[in-house]
Amino acid sequence: MNNKNNETIDTPTYENGEKMYVATDCIIFGFDDGILKLLVFERRVKPKQGELSLIGSFVSPNENVTEAAQRVLKEITGLENIFMEELKCYSNIDRDEGARCLSIAQYALIRIGEYDKQLVEKHGAQWYEIGKLPKLVYDHDQMVEDALERLRTKSRFYPIGIELLPKQFTIPQLQKLYEVIHQKQLDPRNFRKKVLSLKLLIPLNKKDKTGSKKGAYLYKFDYKKYKKLEEKGFNFSIFK
Repeated sequence: MNNKNNETIDTPTYENGEKMYVATDCIIFGFDDGILKLLVFERRVKPKQGELSLIGSFVSPNENVTEAAQRVLKEITGLENIFMEELKCYSNIDRDEGARCLSIAQYALIRIGEYDKQLVEKHGAQWYEIGKLPKLVYDHDQMVEDALERLRTKSRFYPIGIELLPKQFTIPQLQKLYEVIHQKQLDPRNFRKKVLSLKLLIPLNKKDKTGSKKGAYLYKFDYKKYKKLEEKGFNFSIFK
């Protein structure tokens, strides 16, 4: 085929295409004692060896990106079947000085009390408070920022506490989670009224007395009810 200038346009083929690496990086969030945290580790390979990085891997020829991310999560935390969602593709030409590489980031939400601590320590991973994160390699800081923005959006129509809170929790704990994610204070009375009006919390006949002698009643999510409402376009938002 010729263009307007009668120049030949070569038909691209697999043989003459340039190769590049495909990776996945995992932004792993956890919620611990009122603090939103991120799991990072020290890189063990050059370049940037020893510097802090998100946890990731190259995608193997026999797996898709989601499978690669699930593999990484299991290898690092021992957890399976957790909330994970694709974030976006990062493909700047100079994003990785080691090789031409694009990364498809995934963010995950886990209960901090359920992961395998020995596995995490074995891989040199550690938790950092979101507000006190050190500098990460390459474009990983941007990935974290994008994931936080997605998390804020997600929490407006999905009961994010299902993934981050213990299976039994108090309303103050749930409120603190939303305050940390959205970086804003919420009125306790209004929050409680709004949350209970959604009728998605199952009250339990026991209290958490770790914070005070009086204690606070424990609840759990009615996940089955939420899934039914979600199919009808239910909005979980606790904001006006």
